[in-house]
Amino acid sequence: MEDHDKSPPTKDYYKVLEVDYDATEDLIRLNYRKLALKWHPDKHKGDTAAKEKFIEINEAYNVLIDPAARFEYDLTGIYEIHKYTLREYLARFKGMILTCNGLGISQSFAPW
Repeated sequence: MEDHDKSPPTKDYYKVLEVDYDATEDLIRLNYRKLALKWHPDKHKGDTAAKEKFIEINEAYNVLIDPAARFEYDLTGIYEIHKYTLREYLARFKGMILTCNGLGISQSFAPW
């Protein structure tokens, strides 16, 4: 992400797109299309809340569909622990671990 403001995000983009933390790109894309169609401003003329929701959906999609941006978001994103079950909370870390391994980030230990 080229953004110079590195403050933590204030929105849970996974919840915005109604996907789990370990969602595939295909599922993210599918839910994005469904929600973008539902909240498109042309379907809600004059409704500023719908327009804001549409902008939020686009913002979430642009971050989660880009592997590098998603990885950075996962490292700095909000967790809102009180809103999730243990399974949902751990699924977020599962996604981060899989993303780290997918990017070839690993640490090897030499035998002593």
